[in-house]
Amino acid sequence: MQRFDVVVLGGGPGGYRAAELAAAAGKSVALCEERKLGGVCLNVGCIPTKTLLHAAKTYTATQAGERFGVTAKGVQFNLGQAVNWKNQVVSRLTEGVAGELKRLGVTVFYSRAEITDRRTVRCDGTELEADHIILATGSSPARPPIPGLSPDTVLTSSEMLDLQSVPPRVGIIGGGYIGMEFASLFSSLGAEVTVIEMLDEIIPFMDAQLATQLRAQLKTVRFELGARVERIESRTVQFSRGADTQRAEFDALLLSVGRVPNSAEIGLERAGVELIDGAVRVDERMRTNTPGVYAVGDVTGLSLLAHAAYRMADVAISSILAVDGSPSAGRRAGGKRRGGMRFRRNAIPWVVYTQPEVAGCGLSEQEAARAGFEPETAQLPAGVNGRFLAEHPDERGLCKVVADRRTRRILGVHMIGSGASEIIHSAAAYIEYEMRTSDIREVIYPHPTVSELVHDTVRRLDEQLNKSTQRLE
Repeated sequence: MQRFDVVVLGGGPGGYRAAELAAAAGKSVALCEERKLGGVCLNVGCIPTKTLLHAAKTYTATQAGERFGVTAKGVQFNLGQAVNWKNQVVSRLTEGVAGELKRLGVTVFYSRAEITDRRTVRCDGTELEADHIILATGSSPARPPIPGLSPDTVLTSSEMLDLQSVPPRVGIIGGGYIGMEFASLFSSLGAEVTVIEMLDEIIPFMDAQLATQLRAQLKTVRFELGARVERIESRTVQFSRGADTQRAEFDALLLSVGRVPNSAEIGLERAGVELIDGAVRVDERMRTNTPGVYAVGDVTGLSLLAHAAYRMADVAISSILAVDGSPSAGRRAGGKRRGGMRFRRNAIPWVVYTQPEVAGCGLSEQEAARAGFEPETAQLPAGVNGRFLAEHPDERGLCKVVADRRTRRILGVHMIGSGASEIIHSAAAYIEYEMRTSDIREVIYPHPTVSELVHDTVRRLDEQLNKSTQRLE
């Protein structure tokens, strides 16, 4: 038996970040990874999809360059070459993760792990005893019970990333953020794309106004909303909307209907860890109901985003250091903030890397009202921003900000438009630190930048709130 202070199950973003943080704090750490370091995000998710999306955006930019005085003739797109570059990027980054773990002295076991009791993990035939266990086992694509659904004909996002040529007709079952990114990718490369979504709108967590605008800007994508897939025969999909039944044939078919936590067959019952709908239940400090056992990332069911897993890892290690009485616990537990570091779901930004991008953080107007706030909103079209207009003349964009009328606290920021992914982090800071509209007016934004759109929208919202207060007085 080998003994460690911390044993981590899973080498994805939450797992390797937790291992790095614990080792940097002086803990002895073991990490067990069944497949490849980096998890879904680095190998078949965030990084590879964004690499291919950037390649597609470069291709479309060259086609529209004449407006800017750039003429390119005979431009072609080679998906196989783009996939080759994607693989190089992934390889370099996974090697970087392995190198950092080695530098920090983390012992890595490339094997499946399972818990044998509250303090012991079996990995690669070795018993690992630990004071603290961190579950970071991730998630897997959901596979609903659709008749005819077969991995031989229906692909997941992982297989779609390795296609060597653009299929003429692409069918996507599911209009969530993964499905929409692939719809944007393949439609921009010339494929006929159809999205079949059971709900009445795509990306249900998105502000409805932005979802409608995104669909409008994906002009060549066909949307079948409120449609239920009845069966699949080879690559032909039969779907219904009420009494109406239709059939559509595709050359490539992607299943993208969500993901499920990897919580089965890892021995959680031996440690008495509680699950809720297959996800590990945790509190805001990432503690499970079993003392000494923590969970981070997709397996918690709280968020399926890599940066959320990073944050959860930071919170989990902060909790562990506080339990151990580490002198660095205070610094890692949130600096000057009382009570230490905690995971705040509303402060986690999200991005859909379509063309154009959509991003948000916090509550929508409807969510804010349901939560008991008195929401006040303001919005501005991106076209009023000089930088955006100069660089994206044919693209519609929007920034929408939600605040509480009583406290003027920022509750949510929602954006659509190229570059939104590089701006939305400011909204996370507003929400994490409960900033008011008047606080943000004091922040100086560089000019000319698209980020000024957020500042200008907040300023308009603050003016609206001032007028509302004056009317009440």
